[in-house]
This record gives sequence, structure tokens and C-alpha cells, in this order.
Amino acid sequence: MLAEINTFLNNLIWGNILIYLLPALGIFFTITSRFVQFRYFFKMFNILRDTSHEKEGHISSFQALMLSVAGRVGGGNIAGVAVAITLGGPGAVFWMWIIGLIGMSTSFFECSLAQLYKEKDGLDSGVYRGGPAYYVTKALGQRWLGIVISILLMITFGFAFNATQSFIISTSFESSFDIPVWITGLVITVIFGFAIFGGIKRISKFSEVIVPVMAVGYLLIAIVVIALNIEKIPDLITMIVTEAFNPSSAIGGGIGAVILQGAKRGMFSNEAGLGSAPNVAAVAYVAHPVQQGIVQSFSVFIDTIILCSCTAFIILLSGVYTPGVQGVEGVLLTQNALVAQVGPYGGYFVTIALFLFGFSSMLYNYYLAENSLNFVSKGNKTFFTAFKILCIALIVWGSFQDLASIFSFADLTMGLLAVINLVVIAILYKPVLRLIKGYDRQLKEGKKPVLRYKDYTEFKIDKDTWKEIVNNINDKKAKV
Repeated sequence: MLAEINTFLNNLIWGNILIYLLPALGIFFTITSRFVQFRYFFKMFNILRDTSHEKEGHISSFQALMLSVAGRVGGGNIAGVAVAITLGGPGAVFWMWIIGLIGMSTSFFECSLAQLYKEKDGLDSGVYRGGPAYYVTKALGQRWLGIVISILLMITFGFAFNATQSFIISTSFESSFDIPVWITGLVITVIFGFAIFGGIKRISKFSEVIVPVMAVGYLLIAIVVIALNIEKIPDLITMIVTEAFNPSSAIGGGIGAVILQGAKRGMFSNEAGLGSAPNVAAVAYVAHPVQQGIVQSFSVFIDTIILCSCTAFIILLSGVYTPGVQGVEGVLLTQNALVAQVGPYGGYFVTIALFLFGFSSMLYNYYLAENSLNFVSKGNKTFFTAFKILCIALIVWGSFQDLASIFSFADLTMGLLAVINLVVIAILYKPVLRLIKGYDRQLKEGKKPVLRYKDYTEFKIDKDTWKEIVNNINDKKAKV
């Protein structure tokens, strides 16, 4: 009965609401911002290179980018793409690209809002807090809705997504090294239990080292596969585009299933509009909210356009995928595809990559859940202890589940969270447009943009937080 209810709600949310709401708002944000994700694309490199505004004890733009990539890049890139291709065919890849490109603007809006409405954490003077729960409370005055968002974030990331990552890692180790899933699950649980007591600063330092190494490594092995099949690339891209609008008869559900799988797996992977990345974006110490919006928009590009495409090309060039055949799916399909291209070491590489990406995602997911718990409980230590125990227990639980139930549970909680967050962003789009105009104006003046917080007081931002940041930046400029 629970399975039937879950299926009904999933079909309702994804098949009748998000399938229209997600692209519609993405297009709306793209047009109203004058294609902000493309206009500002190359400014991201200047922002990451500029260290003049960084402050010791805070999270930098680069660390925030790596932390968000650590969360976005994980099982969704390796296993999720395989699921999309298995259930939706090659055409699902095209719709993942579309969702990624328009999702860049959605991520820009939500992360700029998170920066604008962030506040200083009373428990730790070196950290800022922010995210959907904060901007819905401050901007709309609806704390009850902030609590609902926080609870959904805790369920989605602290529970569902971490259980999903545990399952993906455990089954990959069983396939590559013949290690029972319960052993891998226990090992992950022990390491995770020790790691979550390190806080956001330790997680960010871990991410800024491991994520670039593994992302570049995965990109390089994909390049090797592409190079070995370079003559097939034009036909492959043609097939992806053709199948997006005219899917093979072997794909059940027709074009609707193709679009749905591309949208679901694309969003599961890049999390644009989901309300997760804003929690990390708010922590970054930047001079202007738009800067973190630009950086987080690029994070979506890295995840979907680059890394998801790597997995799709590896699978579709390997010859192991057969339309309509669902006997092998998920991470096992990706592993088999890489083994077919580069030999048995390819499967081992996928397993190690999954572990590192997946584990960094689990730490990121936990931080999001903890941030949400902090909003609800105001730092109650009893709640935090109980929550940590529950999160740890669910890591073990996830390693024993089957792929369908894990993804189905994650789809439901993610869908509920996405609907609420997308509606909130749509209501609050005007402050972001004001931020963009202010940012553009300072660029035309030949200045490095700094938030002129007095111009935004009507939006009920935390003036003291931004006053301190701006004063620190101005003092630093004066010393130079």
C-alpha cells in the first residue's frame, strides 16, 4: 500500500507538476535576467581567481563551488545517467542537457537569494547560515513554511539521498571486488560517523582537494573513450537528438517517458531549483550576492553538461546498452560500459570514483540536513545527537535496498521540496533582478562590485551582516 501511495504521489508531482513547472520557470528566469547564465559565464573565472575579498575563517567562493560540486556530483552522474538511458533511451540525455542549461539560471536565482538573505550564525561566529528556509522566512515572513522546507531538506538529503549514495557505493564494490554490500555499508557508516563531527570547514577543505582530482580523472577517462571512438561521435549526437523527439519503439511510454526520465535524472544530478545549493552558497564570504549566483550556476554546468555527458558517451559508445532491455541498470551499466572500452581496470575506476564522489556527497548532504535542523531547533544539542544517530543508521539501511525503492523515495521527497522552493523563487525573483542591475551598474562604473546593502533594505535583509562584510572589504582596500 505504501508503495502504491508513493508511486501515485511521484506520478502526480513529476508527471503533472514539475514536468511543466521546472522548465517553465527556468525559461522565465532565463528571459527576465536576459540569459544571465550565458552573459556571466566567463566572469566566473575572474571571481574564482580574485582572492582580494576572501577572509580567513570563512568559506571562499572556490571552496563553496567545490562543496556544491561535491554534492551535485555523485551517484546521479554515474548511476543516474545510466537509469535515465535504461528507462528513457538515448533521447533522455538531450533533455538532461536542456534541464541543465535552463537550470543554470534557476540555480543563479536561488543562490543569489541565499546570499542576499543570509545571516550570521550565533553559535559559530566564523560561519554564515542561509538557504530557502531563511529567505522564505525573512522575505515572506512565513516561518512555518521555512520549517516545512527544513524538514523536507532533512528527509531528502540527510535520509533519502544519503541512503541512495550508500546503495550505489555498496553495489559497485560488490560488483568490482565481490565485497558483500553489508560490509561496505558498515565501513561507510563508520567513516561517515567520524566525519560528520568535523563541521562545514573540514568538509569544505576535503572537497576542495578531492573533487577537482576525481572530476578531472573522470573527464580524462571519458576523453580516452571518446578518442577511441571519435568517428562515431557525429552519429551518436545525431541519435541523441533524434531519439529525444522520436524515441525507439522499444522505449515504453514514448516521448513522455524520455522527457520525464531526462528531467528527473537531470534534476537529481544537478539539484538546480531544489533548494540544496543555496545552503552552501550562503556560507561563502563574497562581496556581492551575484558573485555566488554566477559560481553556483557554473556548478550546474560542470555537473550536467560536462560530467553527465561523460557517462552518457561512455555508455552509448560501448555497445553494452540495448534499447528496451532493463536487465542491467544503474552503476553496473556504467561499469560494464567502461570495462568494454578500457578493460577491467575501468570497472575498478568507476568504483573508486563512486566512493570518493559519493562519500563527499554524503558529507555535503549531511551538512544541508544539519543546517535545516539548526533552523528548526535553534541549536538544541539533544536534537542534533538524535539526528546524527538516525542519519548514521540510514547509511546502513541504504546499502541493503534495491535501486527502484531508493530512487523512488528520493524522487518523492525531492519533488515535494522542488515544488515549494520553485514557487518561492518565482515569488522572490524581483530582488534578484535588482541585484543583477546593481551588479551590472558597478561593472560599467569600472568598479569591483560590492553590495550596496542600503539600496535593498525594503527586502528585509540582515543589514548588520552585510554592513560588516562591506566594512571589512573597504578596510582591506584602504590598507592596500
